[in-house]
Amino acid sequence: MIRLNIDKTRWHGAAVQDADGYLDEAFSEGTQRMPRTGTSALQRGVGLIEVLIAVLILSVAFLGIAALQAMSLSANNTAMARSMATIASYSILDAMRADYTNATGGAYNTDAALKASSCPTDTSTLANSQRVQWCGLLGGTLGVAETTTGAINCSSVGDCTITITFVDVRQGADGNKQQTVTTRAML
Repeated sequence: MIRLNIDKTRWHGAAVQDADGYLDEAFSEGTQRMPRTGTSALQRGVGLIEVLIAVLILSVAFLGIAALQAMSLSANNTAMARSMATIASYSILDAMRADYTNATGGAYNTDAALKASSCPTDTSTLANSQRVQWCGLLGGTLGVAETTTGAINCSSVGDCTITITFVDVRQGADGNKQQTVTTRAML
């Protein structure tokens, strides 16, 4: 039983595909089996490569998200420290508003910046007691360090400037880690 396939460029026996994917080619001598050479045989393993590439892309994306999260956390800590410095400056301003006469008389003014690492201990007057508490507040919120300082300067008309400096964990735009918060207010 020989069937000839005429549409090919040369004459050969007819190819018949069986259920297991092999081609049976009928010849007069017998049947010869050869592997199928279609497109599905050439694409074996392509699905696995696509999955590996997708996993690689997702892992790079997750690493980027983790880096963004770390940077966001650092920026959030900086914002919190600056907010705490602002709250501390409002705290001493409120104390001076309550003691307006001493504040405009210069009792709250500091000759040198108060260091959170060595707060004064003299509480003999209300102004000194308020400065001791304020220095402790600076140390408690911004860190007890030589670089955490606070300065108060009030004029006789109640124009006050509060300057707080502290070291931040992040560098600023100029490469400096020393941060300064200056608050100016009228009593």
